[in-house]
Amino acid sequence: MALDKQRIVTEAVALLDAEGLDGVTTRKLAARLGVQSPTLYWHIPNKAALVTAIAEAILEQQFPEPASPAPEERWQDWLIGLAERLRRALLAHPDGARIIAASQLSLKMAGISELAMSTLVERGIPLRQARLIVMTALRFTVGYVLEEQAGRPDADALDGFDMAAYAAAYPTVMAGVTEYFQAGRTVDDLFRDCLQQIVHGPAARSGPTS
Repeated sequence: MALDKQRIVTEAVALLDAEGLDGVTTRKLAARLGVQSPTLYWHIPNKAALVTAIAEAILEQQFPEPASPAPEERWQDWLIGLAERLRRALLAHPDGARIIAASQLSLKMAGISELAMSTLVERGIPLRQARLIVMTALRFTVGYVLEEQAGRPDADALDGFDMAAYAAAYPTVMAGVTEYFQAGRTVDDLFRDCLQQIVHGPAARSGPTS
């Protein structure tokens, strides 16, 4: 089978799924493709370009053709939905958020930002404010997934950790966590509620009314 950029990227994503970002090396990728490492550089010149190509492939799965909101759709709801799609794209692959954070030349990510900002401007939001809202929403999304994909502390990390002392020292933190999740809310609800605060401001109501 002929070697081309698309085949290289497809195998790179498969390698990412199998071993995470730290396992994506040119040596391993070349082995999967049955070629020598220098051969890859004819198509992708360096590791940074490879990471960007993987980012484009990851985003393509959720954003083949990003669409503007319908005329009757509120831009706030549309932007939150866009951020939720971005989160799904990142969670679909190990270290997806790390990939996007590292690929600052991603044209797909630039296109998402362009669409979001231009949509807000068309809805009457001043350019400066539109940029800040979109930047905050998208960077929050990547950061949220970075934390999700970092995983929970393992048994070794928790060995000797005094949870009772922690709870006593930080009662408001613990009360807030307990209050939020005791109603059956999930991390998906938390993500959306945080976005509501970003998009609608501190006056936004989180969760069902009492």
